[in-house]
Amino acid sequence: MLDREFFLGFVKIHILYHAAKEPIFGVEIAEELARHGYNISPGTLYPTLHRLEREGYLESSSKVVNGRVRKYYQATAKGRLVLEQSKQKIRELVTEVIEEK
Repeated sequence: MLDREFFLGFVKIHILYHAAKEPIFGVEIAEELARHGYNISPGTLYPTLHRLEREGYLESSSKVVNGRVRKYYQATAKGRLVLEQSKQKIRELVTEVIEEK
């Protein structure tokens, strides 16, 4: 099992990646994360989304879907920038770790 802090780092990158492509909502991103092996509880996911929003990486908007209010999240310019910086660091790390001699 991954250490919680490492796990949350990977989850945050996944969230930013998908939120940069299109608006996402909680259940949808939870299913996408599960598809990649990240079984994350709502008690972890929603505070993570709220924290990313509070820190300026995501912005939210609400829409009524089937009579219920659904909160959508989209990456901000700051979120897109940190995602691009993270991608470069991920490339460097993967190259170093995978190609270790």
